[in-house]
Amino acid sequence: MPGFEVNSLDIAKPPRDTRVVVAMSGGVDSSVVAGLLKKEGYDVIGVTLQLYDHGAAVHRAGSCCAGQDIDDARRVSEAIGIPHYVLDYEQRFREAVINPFMESYVMGETPIPCVACNQTVKFADLLATARDLGADCLATGHYIRSRHEPTADNPGRRTLYRPVDSDRDQSYFLFATTQEQLDFLRFPLGELPKARTRELAEEMGMVVAQKADSQDICFVPQGKYADVIGKLRPDSQLAGDIVHIDGRVLGTHPGIVNYTIGQRKGLGVATGDPLYVVHLDARSKRVVVGPREALETTKVILRDVNWLGDTPLEAIGEDGVACFAKLRSTRPPKPARIRVIDGVAEVELEEGESGIAAGQACVLYSSPDDEARVYGGGFIERSERSPQAEALLSQLLSAAPSPVPAA
Repeated sequence: MPGFEVNSLDIAKPPRDTRVVVAMSGGVDSSVVAGLLKKEGYDVIGVTLQLYDHGAAVHRAGSCCAGQDIDDARRVSEAIGIPHYVLDYEQRFREAVINPFMESYVMGETPIPCVACNQTVKFADLLATARDLGADCLATGHYIRSRHEPTADNPGRRTLYRPVDSDRDQSYFLFATTQEQLDFLRFPLGELPKARTRELAEEMGMVVAQKADSQDICFVPQGKYADVIGKLRPDSQLAGDIVHIDGRVLGTHPGIVNYTIGQRKGLGVATGDPLYVVHLDARSKRVVVGPREALETTKVILRDVNWLGDTPLEAIGEDGVACFAKLRSTRPPKPARIRVIDGVAEVELEEGESGIAAGQACVLYSSPDDEARVYGGGFIERSERSPQAEALLSQLLSAAPSPVPAA
């Protein structure tokens, strides 16, 4: 708008002329975002996605996007005086998130469905809905920051940074946000500590002020992946051998979905030395175990890379770009270098990491501190261990028995 610089959302309009769709999960964070923007005078519309359980799930602490959460989002919207819509995305959620999660898990990977949900349902489908509603942006309650850093060919370009509250950093789960999506998104809580968010909810009299944060994957009660996958994919529970990386058969297992890379307890075999799951051979239904040193990963090869750095991904080349890699949501970023060789992105780690599995995310940052910029990342296609471990595993897999037929 002529004569108006920018509002608090970096949009050149007065707040009253700026329409913002807020993705409301029914939790305290997105509720506060809606409340704050309404107080600032924005034209706010609340939208909640009904993702599973037909919106009728019994409330369970740590869940999200179920029946109670939809009701809470509706009550907050009524209290602050904004329109609220519930969109039925159950079929889309099953197709884009649940089914790929199951397929990946059955193949011996360790997928992260929250990344897929953000990437497809929330930041693709919901963003399109926001545009259809005439919104200037889509705001969420995620703890991450974005900044307006225009370039000649993209005057609306935004860059992604870790949040002020490092304990609530959600950048690991948002690395797949594309540049186009990022330019339309806003994260008002990125500059706030979580404690202040709850204080604001109390000050605004919100019924969700003390509501528990979501913890579990929404469609996996109590985090029991094997139970859910076994129910939907009975063939995932086929028994097989537990094999040492040196080739010895040590015992049997009830299905590879019951095991994860790095697992030590509950293996049901004993050799006198500590053993860890080092590989899940889905083709032959084998759980491969070995010593801790066989877990040490020095390089990961990525697929589906989303790159948000200044240098185009294809221009990185063999020399690579120095960065810091985060391979688990609970671990700090470590020194690394990303290279692109023959179109394949690989990340070399200065320090070995253990317990790294295919399907997990590798998220890249400009530095290890709380002010770091998020360069994006990718999903781990495979990892490389020490030459000795790689040789043993390669020999074992090349001599694998014929695939076990599905029941």
